[in-house]
Amino acid sequence: MLQRLLRMKGECAGIAGSARKAAVLGGALTALMLAGQARAADGKTIVMQGNGKGAPPCMACHGIQGQGNAAGGFPMLAGHSAHYLAKQLKDFQKGLRTNATMAPIAKALSDDQIQAVAGYYASQKPPAKAPGSKAASKAVLQLGRELVTEGKWGQGIPACVRCHGPDARGNPPHFPPLAGQGAGYIEAQLKAFKENSRRNDAGKMMRHVAEALSAQDVTAVASYLATVSPASDR
Repeated sequence: MLQRLLRMKGECAGIAGSARKAAVLGGALTALMLAGQARAADGKTIVMQGNGKGAPPCMACHGIQGQGNAAGGFPMLAGHSAHYLAKQLKDFQKGLRTNATMAPIAKALSDDQIQAVAGYYASQKPPAKAPGSKAASKAVLQLGRELVTEGKWGQGIPACVRCHGPDARGNPPHFPPLAGQGAGYIEAQLKAFKENSRRNDAGKMMRHVAEALSAQDVTAVASYLATVSPASDR
């Protein structure tokens, strides 16, 4: 009887120990979940209100849902990976991307705030409708479509979709979506790569591509991408 009681006591102690371990593990998981929720909330707060330390509300230019403002040249951020968005902000801090508006804003954000904002915008769905390119002729759009989907391999120009995914809707984490971006923004970035004022592409990949594009090609690519819906219909 005594041995049985001792065995039962041991079993109870084991169960109690397991329960304590489970409670600790559960608490840790809950803390991680709450931390993630807090980070997302902080990201939304910065997007809506700024950080009070030099970074204005992101929504003023990029929209609360990251839809951007094609007419103003402000890019859509919704649908980009958090990794890519965070990298761009850090590259503005380092001077690898130059922009008189974005550089001081990025420098006003802490690393945690960058991750929070990137995570918030990455969680937003891109709009279903593309901004369009009303000024572009059919010939320009056709050239743009050919460059985006087929490229000009004889001139060292690969198809955009080879890296940026089907319909140029992105290939995370490194290749951002291009579909549905405003033509003005795409054109400005291709010119920046071409002029070496944007230097944050791995292996100078985009700088080589941009260098091979003519001014007509740049306009065509930008105009066509502005007509492609950023939201996947698959």
